[in-house]
Amino acid sequence: MRLEVKALKPAKSRKFKSPSLLKWVSSNLSENYSRLSFPSLFSSPGAIHTANTRTNGGSRALQTERSRIEDESSMPDCETVAKVSRSGRTEAQAALLDYLHCTRGMLFTDAEHMSKNSPTFLEKLLKRVENEQEIGRSLTRFLRYHPINEFEPFFESLGLKPSEFNPLLPQDLMFLSDDDDLVENYHVLCNYGIPRHKIGNIYREVFEVFRYKPGVLRSKLQAYEDSGLSRSAVIKFVASSPRLLIGDANCEFFNVLEDLKCLGFQHDWIEGRLSDRNSYNWSHMLGLLHFFGEMGYKEQLGNLFTRSPEFLFEASGNKAFSLIGLILKLGMKMNEISSVFQQFPRIQVGTFLKNLRAGLAFLVEIEMEGEEILQLVHAHPLLLGSFTLKKPNTVLAKLNCGKKRVRGILKEDPEHLRKWVLGSRIDPLPNPGVSQRSLMKKTEFLLNLGFRDNSEEMKKALKLFRGKGAELQERFNLFLKAGLDKKDVSQMIKIAPNVLNQSMDVLDMKIDFLVNELRYPISSLMVFPQYLCYTIPRVKFRFSVYNWLKDEGLVRSLALSTVLATADKYFMSNYVNHHPKGLEVWEKFKKESYSS
Repeated sequence: MRLEVKALKPAKSRKFKSPSLLKWVSSNLSENYSRLSFPSLFSSPGAIHTANTRTNGGSRALQTERSRIEDESSMPDCETVAKVSRSGRTEAQAALLDYLHCTRGMLFTDAEHMSKNSPTFLEKLLKRVENEQEIGRSLTRFLRYHPINEFEPFFESLGLKPSEFNPLLPQDLMFLSDDDDLVENYHVLCNYGIPRHKIGNIYREVFEVFRYKPGVLRSKLQAYEDSGLSRSAVIKFVASSPRLLIGDANCEFFNVLEDLKCLGFQHDWIEGRLSDRNSYNWSHMLGLLHFFGEMGYKEQLGNLFTRSPEFLFEASGNKAFSLIGLILKLGMKMNEISSVFQQFPRIQVGTFLKNLRAGLAFLVEIEMEGEEILQLVHAHPLLLGSFTLKKPNTVLAKLNCGKKRVRGILKEDPEHLRKWVLGSRIDPLPNPGVSQRSLMKKTEFLLNLGFRDNSEEMKKALKLFRGKGAELQERFNLFLKAGLDKKDVSQMIKIAPNVLNQSMDVLDMKIDFLVNELRYPISSLMVFPQYLCYTIPRVKFRFSVYNWLKDEGLVRSLALSTVLATADKYFMSNYVNHHPKGLEVWEKFKKESYSS
C-alpha cells in the first residue's frame, strides 16, 4: 500500500469570513497531516502482513482440538484469579515448564520463558483443575493426554495480546517444532540479544522476518554491525523499527544517520531518543530532514533537535509535518516558520499542535473575524500553542461578560489568553460603567485629602483602596463624627490608606473598643492609625496580657503600638517570660480572647 502525498505549498494570504474560517478550523481539527511530504520519500510499502501457514495431514483433528481450547478461553478469567493462590500458580507454571521442556523437548530457556510469561494461557489450563491442592499433579496428568497449541503461550510470551495473536495462529499446526523457520529466526533474535518480550512487536509488524531461511536474518543483523553500529545500537534500532529487517528500509535509515551525523549527532544520541513503546518510520524522518533543508533551515537544525528532539522522533516527524502544514495554511512564510522553530517552547510537538488547533477554535467560537485571527497568529505565533485554554463557554461564564467584550480585550492585548489556561482561576470582570464612575469618585476623594493628581502617592493609594468612591467618603466621615478634624483624618489616611477598606460597622466597633474599653483617647489614632488594622480578638488578647503584666509590676505604661505591633516572640521574651507563670497566663488569655 502506498501513501498518497502532496507537496507542501505556502498558503496564499487571503481574508476569511468568520463562517468560512469556522468551517476550515473544524475540518482542520480532524485532518491527518501525516501525508504531508515528498512522493519519492514516502513510497515504502506498509501492507499488513498475515501469517503464512503450512498444511499437514490430520488437520481436522488439530482444528477440533484448537477449537476446544479456544472455547475454553471464552470462560471468565476472574474466577480463576480469585481461586488460585500464588503458590498454586507457581505449581502450574512448573507443570507447563516440565511439559514443554521434558515432554516436548524445547530448550529450557524457551520453555521457562513461555511458562512464566503467558498468564492468559495459564489461566485457561487452571480452569481444568478443581482441587487447588493438586494443581501440579492434575495439570501434569492433563498435559500428558491433551497436547496444547504451543503457538498460544509462545506468542503471548513474546508480548502479544490474545486479540493480536489469535488471527496469526496457524490453522493446521499445534507444535512449534513443526515451524522450523519460525523457531530458527526466533532463536537468532534471542541469541543476538533482543529481549524476548519485544520480539512480539517484530512479529506483528514484519511477519516475513520469521519466514527467512537459515542464515538470512543473522546476515542482516551482522550487516548493521559491519556498517559501524554497535550491537547494543542494533538491538535498540531493530526493536523500535522492525522494518529495518526487511526490504531496502535500511537505505533510508542510513541516510538519516548520515544526515544527523553531519549535524553533530552521533549514534548514541539517536539511540537514547528512541522509545520502546513506539515504532519509527525512517522514510518519514528522512522526508522531514529533506524538507527542512529545502526550506533553508538546515543550519539551525542542530540547535532545534538539541532543544526539541521530538520534532524528529515524535510520530517519526509526522507531528512536525502536521504543524508545518497548519502554519502554512495560516499564511505564514518560510522565514516566519523558521522564527517559530527557533523560539519553540519545551513541550511535545503534538501537544503544541493540539493547543494551537484548540486556540484557533476558541477564537472562532467567540466570533473573532478571520482577518483578526490571522493577525493575532502572525503577531504571536507561539501564543496559542504554548498552553491549553479553557472552553470558550467556561471563560465567558467566569468573566461574566459577552463575546464582544472578550474580543475587545484580546484585540488590546492577546496575552490575556494566558490568564484563561486550564487549571487557572478566572475572576469576573467589573462592570465597565460602574468601574469608571467608582474610579472617578476615588480620585476626587483623594484630591480632597490633599493628594496630587497622577502622583505616585495617589496611584499607590488607588491600588490599596477597595470599595466604591462613595463608600470611602462615608468611612472618612465616621472619623469626623468620632471627634477628629478633617486635617488629622487626612494625615491618618495618608499614613495607613488601607484602614478605609473596612466596613462602617467594623470601624465603628474598633473605635468604640479603643475609647470605651481600652480607655484611650480618639487622638491615639493620629499617632497609630494601624490599630484599626488589627482584629478585636487580637487587641483583647494583647491588652489582657499587658494589664496582667502591669498588675504584676513587670512593666510600666507601654505605647499602643508597642502592645499591638510587637511580634509574639519578642513580646514574650522581653515581658511575659520574666514571670514564672508567664507562659501559662499567655496561653490562658489567648484561648479566652480568640474563643470569644
